Amino acid sequence: MDIRIVSIGAEKQEYIEIGCHKADENINEIVSFIKSRQGAVEGTKDDRQYQLPVVDIFYIESVDDRAFIYLEKDCYESRKKLYEFEEVLASRRFARISKAVIINLMKILSISPAHNGRFLCRLTNAEEVIISRKYVPDIKEKLKG
Repeated sequence: MDIRIVSIGAEKQEYIEIGCHKADENINEIVSFIKSRQGAVEGTKDDRQYQLPVVDIFYIESVDDRAFIYLEKDCYESRKKLYEFEEVLASRRFARISKAVIINLMKILSISPAHNGRFLCRLTNAEEVIISRKYVPDIKEKLKG
């Protein structure tokens, strides 16, 4: 398979084109992955509203009925409930890893065993979060595919 990247002017809309003999499972997986990286969620910081690209989110945590959206170096607050984020982001390579955390699977650097059947998840920004044992089988399955 040949891969070509063509630079276009800023005045043109970006696009992705796939040339194939047949749209098989591999092509559908590529399309699904590309679509999963699109979109944004709303977050608040210093009384200002921001549109946060889904691709930049590392994880979302619920603390005291407030949701916090963590990017590489910044944190934003949201009025949405964790289950609402889970529904919106389910098809975008995000997964729940504990009662209070949803993680971007694309930001995982490594996973290692911790105490009591839990796992320690190190992210690409060097942060660490715990995967509760209840969610370990689901995470293993999602990381396989």
